[in-house]
Amino acid sequence: MLVTLVLIVLGVVLFDTRSRMKALESRLALIETDARPAPSAAIWPSRTAALRPVAAAVVRRTPEEPEAPILPIPAVEPRPFEQPEPVVPSPAAVRDSAPVAAPDPILSPETQAASPARPGFAFEDLFGRRLPIWAGGITLAVAGVLLVKYSIDTGLLSPVIRLMLGLLFGGGLIVAAEGALRQEDRLRDPRVRQALAGAGIATLYAVILTAANLYHLIGPATAFVGLAAVTAIAMGLSLRFGAPSALLGLVGGLAAPALAGSNEPNVPLLSCYLALTIGGLCALSRTQRWLWLGIGALIGGAGWGSLLILNGALDLTASLSVGLLILAIGVGFPLLAFSGSKAILLRAASAVVASAQMAALVATGGFAPLHWALFGLLSIAFLWLSGREASLRRLVPVGLAVALLLAGGWPSPPVLVFTFVMAGIIALYGSAALWRLWRPGGSLIEAGQVAAIALGGLAVTALHFYRASPVDDVRFALIALVAATLPMLAMALGWNNPDRRDDSRFVVQAVSAAILLVIADGFGLPGWMMPVTVALVSAALLILSDKAKDRRVEYGGWAFTFVALTALVVGDRGVAEAGRLIGDVSPVTPLSALLRWGMVAAVAAVYAWRARFAEGRVVAQAAAAIVAYGAVAQAVPTSWLAPIAAFSIPMLAFSSHRLSPQRLLPALASMLIIVLLWAAWPLIDWSGHGLLSLLGQPMLASGLPDLSDMLRRLALPAALIGLTLWRGRFATIERWTGGAAASIMGAVAVHILYKQLFDIGSGFDFIHAGLAERTLWEALMLGAGYVLWRIAHYRVAALSLIAAALAHSLLYTMLLHNPLWATQAVGSLPLLTLLIPAFALPFFGLTLAGRIAPDLALRFARTIDAMRMLMTLMFAFAALRQLFEGSLLKGPNLAVGEDIGRSVLAIGLAIGFLLWGIRTGKRDWRIASLLLMLGAVAKVFLLDASGLTGLLRIASFLALGFSLIGIGWLYNRQLKSDAD
Repeated sequence: MLVTLVLIVLGVVLFDTRSRMKALESRLALIETDARPAPSAAIWPSRTAALRPVAAAVVRRTPEEPEAPILPIPAVEPRPFEQPEPVVPSPAAVRDSAPVAAPDPILSPETQAASPARPGFAFEDLFGRRLPIWAGGITLAVAGVLLVKYSIDTGLLSPVIRLMLGLLFGGGLIVAAEGALRQEDRLRDPRVRQALAGAGIATLYAVILTAANLYHLIGPATAFVGLAAVTAIAMGLSLRFGAPSALLGLVGGLAAPALAGSNEPNVPLLSCYLALTIGGLCALSRTQRWLWLGIGALIGGAGWGSLLILNGALDLTASLSVGLLILAIGVGFPLLAFSGSKAILLRAASAVVASAQMAALVATGGFAPLHWALFGLLSIAFLWLSGREASLRRLVPVGLAVALLLAGGWPSPPVLVFTFVMAGIIALYGSAALWRLWRPGGSLIEAGQVAAIALGGLAVTALHFYRASPVDDVRFALIALVAATLPMLAMALGWNNPDRRDDSRFVVQAVSAAILLVIADGFGLPGWMMPVTVALVSAALLILSDKAKDRRVEYGGWAFTFVALTALVVGDRGVAEAGRLIGDVSPVTPLSALLRWGMVAAVAAVYAWRARFAEGRVVAQAAAAIVAYGAVAQAVPTSWLAPIAAFSIPMLAFSSHRLSPQRLLPALASMLIIVLLWAAWPLIDWSGHGLLSLLGQPMLASGLPDLSDMLRRLALPAALIGLTLWRGRFATIERWTGGAAASIMGAVAVHILYKQLFDIGSGFDFIHAGLAERTLWEALMLGAGYVLWRIAHYRVAALSLIAAALAHSLLYTMLLHNPLWATQAVGSLPLLTLLIPAFALPFFGLTLAGRIAPDLALRFARTIDAMRMLMTLMFAFAALRQLFEGSLLKGPNLAVGEDIGRSVLAIGLAIGFLLWGIRTGKRDWRIASLLLMLGAVAKVFLLDASGLTGLLRIASFLALGFSLIGIGWLYNRQLKSDAD
């Protein structure tokens, strides 16, 4: 503990030292920054100013210019020393600047002493002028309480005498306030009389509460009347003495019922008192323009109303009185209390609170007819307010929403009473909304009311009485149709209104009616008919949009079209029908499925044809093509779907001479996507085996798609897409996209067909026919590339095929399945071996690519030479291996003669590389020759010579020696020619 304390003390000391150092640094920096000019400049500013032009002229003179003569400086009489005027910073500048420890050297001590302190006035005004008067009033009130308490503690006076003295003291304070008012010319401070009057009112409140709750000299009713009388006195005094009396009246008047001490209040009498008190305070608020007084009165009244409702157990009279109080507080008193720009917001807030309280009254009262009648009065008041001030029309939807929520939360309502309540709600709010909808000032508020009444009324009714029976289905279908007549009537009333296109009133009614028609279908028709009904409704909205010249209605139709498309694939039936688009054979009902998909496709086609929303037409056309394909899928076998989708592409492209394929591009794109989806499985299957082949696993025909799938999903679509691109007029991007798709599918189809022709289905077959299959495939690709170049003049396509052939050869023949290290049959006869075409084809491919694209060949010349060297070496050693091993080059043994032959072959190849490099002038071939020769020499000396004896050893050394001499001579000659 001691160590901890020591550390803390040291930390504090260090921190204090650091703070002092920083302060010292700040003061030094400030002194350096605020350095002033020399006294001479300050004392004789005119002489300094006279010297500045001369100095400037001297500085600006260049060496080329002649030196100007020095003019004599006129004599200036010295002036007496003058102290410069001090610059006193403003309080704001002092406040905003950083704290400075040292005094400003400009200011003299006398000036600093004369500078007034900035916070002095605020301090004196607050604590010397304002607070003492109010503190005195509070002190007088406390003195009255202490006086009464003293009399109680000492027992000097009886309770009655004490209360009488308290009343006299309170009255005396009020009289003193009146005297202060009459002596205004002497006091000249209105707060004196306000403090005296406030203390008097507080004393009267305290006396009455003491009489009722402490001494029980008067009953609750008498105390209640006394408090109300004091409240009235306070409001009256506020007119004479000002706002403090009104504040006391507000607090005391609202607190009086709670302070009176009655455990079982008379609710009607209490409601009447609250209404009178709050009304008086609101009237006083308006006359005196005390906005806070009216707001406080309404808040207090709302609190009392909520308290009365939450207490519950209200009889008929109490419920009526509370309901009327809520109505007065929510609607009447705000009109009485407020005026001006802020009145609208306060009235709206009061009305919202009143609606919530009235809803609570209805709910706690058991949804009795009386409570509904009171709510009806509140609704009428809302409608009257909204008619009186247009800005309060937003209150009407609040009342409607509360009414519908109350009706929805009504537990087990009687049918007859519920019918009358709903009829009243529809009659009040619906008629008012229809009346105002198309008149001047009508807006979306009324349009939303009509829609909410129709939809909300149906929802509330179904919530209580729908039982999912055939009878209820028909009944509620009829109710939905009847409800749809309300927005239809609103549309009919506004059809000839010239202003209906200015906003969304008309479209709100149209969409509401459409929703109700769809709901009627949901009740009255089988579930599988939902997409048909929604599609027909969306078509009707499109037609209505055209007739009404209102584009907003079309937007609503788009929403219903989307719902129709979604409804097609919802439910068990929808899932089964959607599965047939991708080849699922789940059983469906063909007639109903064809009706569902066909109707939605037709409506989507109508939108693609007649809609004015350009981007939407693109989407609709694409959707129409897909759904039409889905309709066909419901009636034809799944094996026909891929060919049908492929045939639809040229049919759409050439369907009409008047329509360019560009006009049907969305539909063509949709069908192309469907074709690609059908081709996805064989493409994925082929790609999977292709990826495995990159790892060395043979790509066998038994693992690829069969010929039937290949023809239906790949070959036929590729041919039809190619025909469409060949005969149609398409832009470049469409040609490239379609061409890429057709090329990929066509290439995979040809490869699958080629694999099926060789029918390599096992590893044994791959060993004996794999090299032949690859070599022929590469030859076909090179031949196709040559034909495309020489006949069709397609340079890019030709280079692509040649590059693919070269990549195939290098990857599979030279690397993965090279006969030197992979088990591959090459043939037994050296002259008829597969090695010659297998290694010659890459040479031919590189040469052909160089002729087609000489610029690329020149750029990659060194890479091409390296590939040729590598293939030459592989072919030579493979041919040597074949002489000793036969068809399968991957043998376990290495004969001595073959080993010597490798060395000789290496030397021969080195000589050949050197001669070729000399002939073509390519240094890379000569370097390769040297490397090959060095490798051969190292092999002869390190490996071959150690295992040879006799003539073989001599022959090997002789061959190596002559080879080295010949290579050296050739190099010497070549290097001399290069030097020359």
